Amino acid sequence: MAFDVESLAEATSGAIGALVSTTILYPLDTCKTKYQAEVRAHHLQKYRNISDVLWEAISTGQVLSLYQGLGTKNLQSFISQFIYFYGYSFFKRLYLEKSGCKAIGTKANLIVAAAAGACTVIITQPLDTASSRMQTSEFGKSKGLWKTLSESSWREAFDGLGISLLLTSNPSIQYTAFDQLKERLLKGQLKEKTGTQSSSESLSAFSAFVLGAVSKCVATFLTYPAIRCKVMIQAAESDDNDETKEAQSINQKTLSGALYSIWKREGLLGFYKGLEAQILKTVLSSALLLMIKEKISKTTWVLILVVRRYLFMTQTRLKRA
Repeated sequence: MAFDVESLAEATSGAIGALVSTTILYPLDTCKTKYQAEVRAHHLQKYRNISDVLWEAISTGQVLSLYQGLGTKNLQSFISQFIYFYGYSFFKRLYLEKSGCKAIGTKANLIVAAAAGACTVIITQPLDTASSRMQTSEFGKSKGLWKTLSESSWREAFDGLGISLLLTSNPSIQYTAFDQLKERLLKGQLKEKTGTQSSSESLSAFSAFVLGAVSKCVATFLTYPAIRCKVMIQAAESDDNDETKEAQSINQKTLSGALYSIWKREGLLGFYKGLEAQILKTVLSSALLLMIKEKISKTTWVLILVVRRYLFMTQTRLKRA
């Protein structure tokens, strides 16, 4: 039973952290997503940079539309993080029980994380697709969750699922890069002090934060073309003008169609359109999520134990009665 309580505490604190970080950064996420979804020839682009999306919302008096789809995004973030942290804790403990090991190795940890990520993606993909469509709708014209999902088939609700599963490799790349950078940094520091290369030192908090940010940037850079293709596949249909309709007449609802559209209209650099905003949002979101999770994790654990004890006592009294 202790296993379930610990997994539940991890899942709950992670989900609450995701909820808060998503809400705080949502306007940036909306601007980023609308900018990523646009695919036009350079001389016809509506948004030259991500700030143009913000200016459009301000100039048209639709500032609150930067929050369109927030409820769906929060629901998706809460459920996905709850499932991820619970699944990660569950698979990790299952591995330790079956293998008899006291600690989990790096490779096994990556596999466990990927398995938890895959489970999360499959369950929450319709919500992810709906939130992307709401964000990329014209300001002030976003539809609700039920209407957004009901206007498309179940197959369309899972648009981008293959890419989402592929993107579960992002944490694996991040952790691999982090371990490599950490090893080199510690070796360099110890060599300066003692002239040897074996090290049992640990990173300082600041060094860990910097290496974490750098490794996340590396992972985001390597997987970004897939990230942009996923946004395009999930984006709402636009009716701005004929040029946009022509762009959408090319089948962008498939990976090959999205890749072709970007290459034809924007060239090689188009695959990295909006990369800066993606990195900024991802790094800030990860930092906020983990910070909030760590702050409330102990409190969540205590509350769950109190509730569990209360339910146990209530059940005991009912049996006696």
